[in-house]
Amino acid sequence: MSTSMNTTMNTAMSNAKDTTPNPHPFIHHLAIVETKRIGCGTRVWAWTHIQEDVAVGDYCNIGEHCFLENGVIVGNRAVIKNGVSLWQGITVADHAFVGPHVVFTHERFPRSGFPKSYEPITIDQEASIGAGSIIVPGIRIGCYATVGAGSVVTHHVPDYCLVFGNPARVQGWMCVWGLRLKSGDPMGLTVVEGVASSSPLCECGRKYEISQEKCQLIAG
Repeated sequence: MSTSMNTTMNTAMSNAKDTTPNPHPFIHHLAIVETKRIGCGTRVWAWTHIQEDVAVGDYCNIGEHCFLENGVIVGNRAVIKNGVSLWQGITVADHAFVGPHVVFTHERFPRSGFPKSYEPITIDQEASIGAGSIIVPGIRIGCYATVGAGSVVTHHVPDYCLVFGNPARVQGWMCVWGLRLKSGDPMGLTVVEGVASSSPLCECGRKYEISQEKCQLIAG
């Protein structure tokens, strides 16, 4: 490997390990940022437009060709990838991930020129939405939930839940690290307080309890 390549790799590794707090956001000179509520360390890339009445937390990453409309709230360390528009009434919580070209719709019956009635959409803490998914009005994506790429989400997604498809359906459950949970016993079911439930394990060692279509962390 060449000396220049070694130098480049060492510099990149050094930068990756640098955890020194950055008190100032980075705003690309081709971005339009009208709000003054951009948190420290947040990065806003080229050709993105953020309107005045938008709040963005600390250490977020907002990609290119995004639009954040008045009334949008983005928490800390959230990631908004390229080509995403967030409309009034949408909240993206801390550590949430919105993949490239995800489409949000916040009007149930859209008509041009008529009074608007918006239905809020909430992307909860640590939730992830795969590229090209469509989220219809009034939806909540639960904490640590995962939406597979290209899905059409028409119902609320519970915490830790994995959904994908058109329409998106429950396909499994996810660990806090984004790993798919596996059953902890041969039958996949135990009985907790008279209700059949599963006790899946994660590769990271955490244990969860699933009962009546709900999942919760019980160990780890």
